[in-house]
Amino acid sequence: MDVPVVNRSAGKSSRKFMSNKSGVPLATDLIADLAAASRILAAQGVVDGFGHVSLRHPAAPDRYLMARSLAPALVTPDDIIEYDLDSNAVNANGRSSFVERFIHGEIYKARPDIQSVVHSHSPSVIPFGLVGVPLQAMFHNAAFIAAGVPVFDIREKFGATDMLVGNREKGLALAAVMGEKDVVLMRAHGSVACGPTLQTAVFRAVYTEVNARIQHWTMALKDGAIMAALDADEGRLADAINQTAGMRAWELWRNRVRAEVNW
Repeated sequence: MDVPVVNRSAGKSSRKFMSNKSGVPLATDLIADLAAASRILAAQGVVDGFGHVSLRHPAAPDRYLMARSLAPALVTPDDIIEYDLDSNAVNANGRSSFVERFIHGEIYKARPDIQSVVHSHSPSVIPFGLVGVPLQAMFHNAAFIAAGVPVFDIREKFGATDMLVGNREKGLALAAVMGEKDVVLMRAHGSVACGPTLQTAVFRAVYTEVNARIQHWTMALKDGAIMAALDADEGRLADAINQTAGMRAWELWRNRVRAEVNW
């Protein structure tokens, strides 16, 4: 099990948790933020009983952290498990893992710049993986979408499946389709949003869903007109601002979780 480490400097007790495998202490605030991210995604309508968010281990980049198999709105810090990049749990202690954890491990392998991954089945996004209509950036908060959003069709390589990315081979194929983009759709399944921080990945997952709703409304209104979506340059410039400005949303969402729980 994880070993608590107590620092009593300055007369204040500060608990951290030492992974028994990576041997690197983790601040409780970081674990609490990861647990809160699950609840934030549920509150924002990105996940329901299904979906998950992970964080690359900040001091051991060959590891990542994710909750046990549990509905996101119920996750607490005690539910967080450490995994290697082959998605083997190293401190499960009897706790079950998500079948699709390989999404996370293979993206972290392929993309050293990615520090957090969100997988969801947000309803407004799913149609864009079913038809030949690309997801486009409708407004500045979704500027990251202007870089392009590829679609992973699992049947192209694996034929008829249960649609789940349930092994390393499928995770590798998904990561290959995602390439250098930060969002990838999964045909008849859902999507993945990534970021250089936990806060950015959550922001992108939320605004991918919001943007999809706005695009549905816009397509219904345009009646043959051209959509004035953000182009690649606009997206790049606006997304650079969102890396900082997006923390305003995170602080709001995180404070709402703090009001509900004691961690």
